[in-house]
Amino acid sequence: MAATASTASPLFLRETELRRGLELLYFGYSHLTRSIDQGLADEGLGRAHHRALYFIARKPDMTVSELLSLLAITKQSLGRVLNELADRKLVETRPGERDRRQRLLRLTAAGAKMESELFEAARLRMSAAYVSAGQNAVSGFWAVLEGLVPEEDRSQVIALRG
Repeated sequence: MAATASTASPLFLRETELRRGLELLYFGYSHLTRSIDQGLADEGLGRAHHRALYFIARKPDMTVSELLSLLAITKQSLGRVLNELADRKLVETRPGERDRRQRLLRLTAAGAKMESELFEAARLRMSAAYVSAGQNAVSGFWAVLEGLVPEEDRSQVIALRG
């Protein structure tokens, strides 16, 4: 018999319940990213490249500063990732319309294809988990994850919804 999630205890703030949630979050994320890792490895890319591709796909013409803020990594790390993606013709930059010093990021056709293929691997796992859990559980899951994002950063998450 397969182990499944059960209803949370009315004492859901106890340490054991919080640890269970943290463990499920860790293992769920670990298995979700494994579904993407092989596609990345085939291209000699890593998760930082995937995150950049994903967020650029979600918001074309995002500035480098916006991406830096979203990913919360160093400027040097992001520079390496963007240079590799540009060298591989997966991402292109262009100057901003109002401020020519801005660098606007957009996926190339090859970058969009790769991001779409990587997303498909994750989509299959996510949609299967969503179907298994049901609409109310998905709404609760979203609420918990949103609650983990500090209030001052939530506008970045909301902006991705389009």
